[in-house]
Amino acid sequence: MVFLAPLIFIGIIILFSSFFIVKQQTAAIIERFGKFHSIRQSGLHLKIPLVDRIAGKLSLKIQQLDVIIETKTLDDVFVKLKVSVQYKVIKDKVYDSFYKLDYPHDQITSYVFDVVRAEVPKMKLDDVFVKKDDIAIAVKTELNEAMSGYGFDIIKTLVTDIDPDGQVKEAMNRINASEREKIAAQFEGDAQRILIVERAKAEAESKRLQGQGIADQRREIARGLEESVEVLNKVGINSQEASALIVVTQHYDTLQSIGQETNSNLILLPNSPQAGSQMLNDMVASFTASNQIGEAMKNSSKKKKDE
Repeated sequence: MVFLAPLIFIGIIILFSSFFIVKQQTAAIIERFGKFHSIRQSGLHLKIPLVDRIAGKLSLKIQQLDVIIETKTLDDVFVKLKVSVQYKVIKDKVYDSFYKLDYPHDQITSYVFDVVRAEVPKMKLDDVFVKKDDIAIAVKTELNEAMSGYGFDIIKTLVTDIDPDGQVKEAMNRINASEREKIAAQFEGDAQRILIVERAKAEAESKRLQGQGIADQRREIARGLEESVEVLNKVGINSQEASALIVVTQHYDTLQSIGQETNSNLILLPNSPQAGSQMLNDMVASFTASNQIGEAMKNSSKKKKDE
């Protein structure tokens, strides 16, 4: 029993090592005495101890490889591109993927470098940004043709980053900023011009309405004076005396109104007892002179008409 115990223990270890598990979306390559024997998919499997061995496992999931390439554009600008390659191992070509390529990442990277450095030098920097999808399609086409024979399927290629030289980016930013400042200045000038035009229109309309109001005011004043003169004429006061009386009355009304306003500015007007008499005499003299001039002009035009 002392000698059997170690043998039993070794036998149990060998028995348990005969079983192995392959995870979902994974393929295991089994070799027998160093030679390819079979490919096992997900699940529980059995192998012959000391005869079979698991040479390796390949993931069947979609994987991503990021490749950064520095190259030159048609307008002599150095730019770095980040190309993301999404690929997976073809389930039916696990043997080719495992045995034909030792370092598949290096192989994919080499093809990406080759295609990008062949396509980007044909484009100007602005076109690289605009046509990045064309670059990605060219990379995918080239990789599919090259890698399908090795058991790899290229799902998608993406140009995820375009990074020009620092000085070039600063120059592009300055150009963009200058262009935007120019557009902003144009909009600001248009806004100022519209504001000036509208302000002028509003001022013109205000002046027109103000003039119309003054004309209406004067018209009403004239109508009121005319009615006042007619009323005074009815009580035996002639037109000159009536006009003078109205002026004197308005003069004293003005003085009364100024006296009632505490916030009014200083206005100097004649307010002595003789002021009313003097104003009345001036008004009569003025009306007399006006009548004489009117009569002279009427006689002159009548004379010319008779001739």
